Amino acid sequence: MSTEEIWATGRRKSAIARVKLTKGSGVITINKQKLEEYFPQEQLRNYLAQPITATGTEGQFDIFVNLHGGGKVGQAGALRHGISRAILAYDEDVRSVLKQSGLLTRDARVKERQKPGQPGARKRFQFSKR
Repeated sequence: MSTEEIWATGRRKSAIARVKLTKGSGVITINKQKLEEYFPQEQLRNYLAQPITATGTEGQFDIFVNLHGGGKVGQAGALRHGISRAILAYDEDVRSVLKQSGLLTRDARVKERQKPGQPGARKRFQFSKR
């Protein structure tokens, strides 16, 4: 199903990435900034490039991303999820590769809410018998 542009959404924690995939030369633009400017850490850049390297589509697509919410690591996870979904929408044949690598599964771990009458989500005030 190859079309002009493919849209996909990726999520992680409270971060949301809207990904637009178009045929191109491999340029990744995030919130109108270059990838290297938005994610200066090479570790995060490698993390979000996993679906591209796993499917062997380096240099085939230009990726335009609108990212908001969460922190940098959560945003990188959301972007990785969104890129995986966009590549899958472009080519269904890579589903097994993406699935085996665990790139299609949304990481559902989010911060647990604070409970009333306690200092945190799990922490409790010190118990005093007397």
